[in-house]
Amino acid sequence: MVPVPNVTRADALATLRNPLAFIAARWTPEPRTVRRAALSALVMSVVIVVTGGAVRLTGSGLGCPTWPKCTADSLTATSAMGVHGAIEFGNRMLTYVLCAAVGWAIIAARAEKPRRDGLTRLGWAQFWIVMSNAVLGGIVVLVGLNPYTVAAHFVATSALIAVATVMWQRTREGDAPPRPLVGRSVQQLVWALVAVTVLLILVGTVVTGAGPHAGDSSEVERMPVDWETVTKVHAVLAWIVVALTFALWFVLKAVDAPRGPLARTRELFLVLLCQGGLGYVQYFTDLPEVLVGLHMFGSAVTWIAVLRVLLSLRERPWADAQVPNPSAGATLTRA
Repeated sequence: MVPVPNVTRADALATLRNPLAFIAARWTPEPRTVRRAALSALVMSVVIVVTGGAVRLTGSGLGCPTWPKCTADSLTATSAMGVHGAIEFGNRMLTYVLCAAVGWAIIAARAEKPRRDGLTRLGWAQFWIVMSNAVLGGIVVLVGLNPYTVAAHFVATSALIAVATVMWQRTREGDAPPRPLVGRSVQQLVWALVAVTVLLILVGTVVTGAGPHAGDSSEVERMPVDWETVTKVHAVLAWIVVALTFALWFVLKAVDAPRGPLARTRELFLVLLCQGGLGYVQYFTDLPEVLVGLHMFGSAVTWIAVLRVLLSLRERPWADAQVPNPSAGATLTRA
């Protein structure tokens, strides 16, 4: 049995004043623990996209007709509300799981030695995005699933995925100034790829907002645009992303680029092929709910893959001051 250390009144006051500093003073996580914490936040940000899609595709968007309570008289879903209430309330509860994952990432980043303020700030950025998006989700319910608020809700989740991806990458590299691994022209090509991908995501929200899956079985307002036309624009943007990815792979091979950018570009190309094929299948089969849900999952994975290509264009070595102290309980391995 390990004896429980005595907690003094000063310790208790210190915990109340700054609990993160209190934990950091008494615990040093291994680098792989920090990486796993950041990865858990990223995974949950994708899971919340999938479950949010399930809410919409099952017509459960107003399963809980108000917010922050589920009904005017109940904080939780009741048996009388049926499966739609259970699905909508379950998605709300997953927000707490997401908060827990982000909180774990913040604690692990804050406790790492030496202290990495940039990594901690990325964790807090996720926290505030989650909080603001939770409020936005409540507004979506209160305005009866207005398609513009639904689109904003998805865009905010995409921003969360972006920050989580950057944090996950930063846990695997140091804080030294970044060193480019490719030339400026290649960097510009990748930034063009990122810009078109952002436009693709935005147009995708319009396709959703104008499409038949309104999120509820009742009459819900749709965006006043021709769905066929905006879908074709979405497809054209997808092909531009594919073309830019193929061009990037060709250029990287021509300039004998390092392995990292080549591998990330190849992964992106494979993800795009799967996502594009899925998109055409769902279009020609009248948008079955299962395929639409898979396409939403693919959208999140595509966004992560694009960001990983961007982040692979530079390296950030470990500075001498960042090498962990073995006496602090950390490992020297940074693979």
